[in-house]
Amino acid sequence: MLLNPSFLKLNKTPLLMVLLCLVFYWVFAYNLVRTDYIKLLSLYIALFVLFYKLVQRFKNNSSFLTYLAFGFRAIFILAIPNLSQDFYRFIWDGRMILEGFNPYLHTVESFISQGQFPVAQAQELRAGMGFLNASHYTNYPPINQLCFVIAGLFAGKSILGSVMVMRIIIIAADFGTLYFGKRLLQQLKIPVYHIFWYILNPFIIIELTGNLHFEGIMIFFLIWSMYLLYSGKWSWAAVVLALSISVKLIPLIFLPLFFQWFTKQDASISYFNRISKLLGFYSIVGITTLLLFAPFYSSQFIDNYTKTVALWFQNFEFNASLYYIAKAIGYTFRGYNEIAIIGKATALIVLLFALAVTFIRKNKSFIALITAMLLVLSFYYFTATTIHPWYLATLLILSVFTKYKFPLVWSFVIILSYLAYVNLNSADKSENLFVIALEYTVVYGVFIWEVFIKKAPRNLEA
Repeated sequence: MLLNPSFLKLNKTPLLMVLLCLVFYWVFAYNLVRTDYIKLLSLYIALFVLFYKLVQRFKNNSSFLTYLAFGFRAIFILAIPNLSQDFYRFIWDGRMILEGFNPYLHTVESFISQGQFPVAQAQELRAGMGFLNASHYTNYPPINQLCFVIAGLFAGKSILGSVMVMRIIIIAADFGTLYFGKRLLQQLKIPVYHIFWYILNPFIIIELTGNLHFEGIMIFFLIWSMYLLYSGKWSWAAVVLALSISVKLIPLIFLPLFFQWFTKQDASISYFNRISKLLGFYSIVGITTLLLFAPFYSSQFIDNYTKTVALWFQNFEFNASLYYIAKAIGYTFRGYNEIAIIGKATALIVLLFALAVTFIRKNKSFIALITAMLLVLSFYYFTATTIHPWYLATLLILSVFTKYKFPLVWSFVIILSYLAYVNLNSADKSENLFVIALEYTVVYGVFIWEVFIKKAPRNLEA
């Protein structure tokens, strides 16, 4: 079809757009330093505009958009991630397991500081990940660790080889997300092309395929689980949801929201049986998750893991919104950063919000359920102390099944958060609060308009 002369004549402009995307993605992958913010912003804005135009132009041609999505991903195959150094820790963890070590019990620094090098290329990996990462215990759940092990099995002595293996795994997961996402959209009678707001989005291609963030694996299992749940296979949905949790813990926040889906559906079944199904669902999720963690279990593991997870609530801060306001108020009245107190308080507030949405909001339809998941996760991110760009991938995929587009807008303006690295090599490494304010002004503006002002299309009311 692509070599047909009439097709070429009729599609000169979109084909030029595709060519530009190929060039821009290549430059992004192989000729970009994250501190070169003008180049970074220019490439990203251009890619986002081209992506939007391509989806609009070819929304009825899913095959063509699919070829583009995975063709663009293929460009990154030989690239070393340039916007994140987390992959060095991924490689370290996988090789540690293959050497017989429990990665949850040892920090990287505990070996390197004593002149011990337990894995191949240990010094290169330590230098790449940096002191902060090396000085903390790993917090990546077991299925995530399995991906790291696979990379170690196929490329145990090559950093680039390990990167390529992990990248192929992430791309394969995107195929799965596309497959189950399209089928779920069809069943919900939502236009199938909506999945390309996720799959073809340069944010997803760059952050997941390019920078090797495993949210893509977690999302694959999450969407597969939701598809199974909608198809009535709730026990298998629970198993797959546990796999999702065992890649990234974030789906734990969704667990209360399934209450109405189980208890308010099918009035022909007794309430006792509906509650039994719900408890069965939760039990399968819990038992499967515990079994996946079991090979790494020890009392030290629990202590290390909980302390590491707590860092995201009580120590780390990056690209936050409401937290920065609370922090400023704390400085005004107390004279110091009260992140430990604020972090604990926001965790409690998020839990209460999730329970309120669970029991007060009407979440009986499947679209309403996914919308509730979107709103709860959004509330968590709005109040969190740390919002790295790749966190938004889960919001973006959930929005595909709802009336809301603010996550799509956020996936565009999130690139501003990388301006924090402009001061990386200077004395002042602080974030530019003006840039963060600009990002969240846009996000909150669209959020308020969509949630409180705009009326939804009838088929997406939730």
